[in-house]
Amino acid sequence: MTKSLNQAVSMKQILDLVRDDLNRVEQAIGLETIGSVAAINTISHHMQAAGGKRLRPILLLLSSRLVSSRTETTEDAIQLAAVVELIHTSTLVHDDVIDEAKMRRGRPSANALWGNQMSVLAGDWLYMQAFQIAMRQRNFTILDILIGLTQMMVEGELLQLDRLGRIDISEADYMELVDRKTASLFNACCRLGAMAGSADDAMSARLGEFAWNLGMAFQLIDDVLDFTSKENILGKPVGNDLAEGKVTLPLLYALGETTREETRLIEIILKDRSYERVPFSTVLEIIEKYRGVERSLERANQFTARAKEIIDAFPDSPYQKAVLTIAALITERDR
Repeated sequence: MTKSLNQAVSMKQILDLVRDDLNRVEQAIGLETIGSVAAINTISHHMQAAGGKRLRPILLLLSSRLVSSRTETTEDAIQLAAVVELIHTSTLVHDDVIDEAKMRRGRPSANALWGNQMSVLAGDWLYMQAFQIAMRQRNFTILDILIGLTQMMVEGELLQLDRLGRIDISEADYMELVDRKTASLFNACCRLGAMAGSADDAMSARLGEFAWNLGMAFQLIDDVLDFTSKENILGKPVGNDLAEGKVTLPLLYALGETTREETRLIEIILKDRSYERVPFSTVLEIIEKYRGVERSLERANQFTARAKEIIDAFPDSPYQKAVLTIAALITERDR
């Protein structure tokens, strides 16, 4: 109880720092997602109304203020924060179509409500709208970052599709997917924020490295929560990743030590894409037996420790403390 209360207070302090800026970002997103076709407006509103942590725009805004001597956040930072949130939203829409997901953040997914075709096109529109906003900056470095990010994320999705249902996934394979699908976006957020705060290339790179480590830890914790959390917290069914054919780190660690019979049980789930023949509780027992969750948390903590080490080197300020707090909270989310 005390731990949760401390987290809430810390998060409130972070939000207090960027609340006005986040309101400006939300206003920008609202204005920029009005299309000439009703379906775009409907799906965009549905995705934005679902909420979310807004972690990526928050990281961008904090990075901008961390390196800037200005007393106010620049309009460039506000616009770029809207860009990264729109890119993130478009990837969620596309991911749900690819995964045939029915729920997103505790609500029906866009594809469950409007079908795959409309959802894919709406996701495309959101993505291109993000680029249209970015183009107004007239900055080729920003476009280079966003194009490189897009290639990384699409390649990650293609690699994941190729590996669905496979049990012969290595830790290096897994880390490559996390790098491409999650950490690369975190990296881009902080680099863009640093640029909006007029940081030099070296400082932007350092913040990018911080965010990459943070993104790696974030996804590892997400994958742990998929086994250990509850549906009302996750906003989607627990054990969903394995039921979709994805072998994530907690199970990957366990599979390195499972018996032939235990391995066969996991293979059945991957083949069936369900827990009808092998219950989810059996998977949890296997993961617990081989300390899959504990070992994954230890790995996540290594990434978080590196992220904190980088930020510790920055001058002390409310924004530096806020970024440090985010790094701590990521590995302490409710399990």
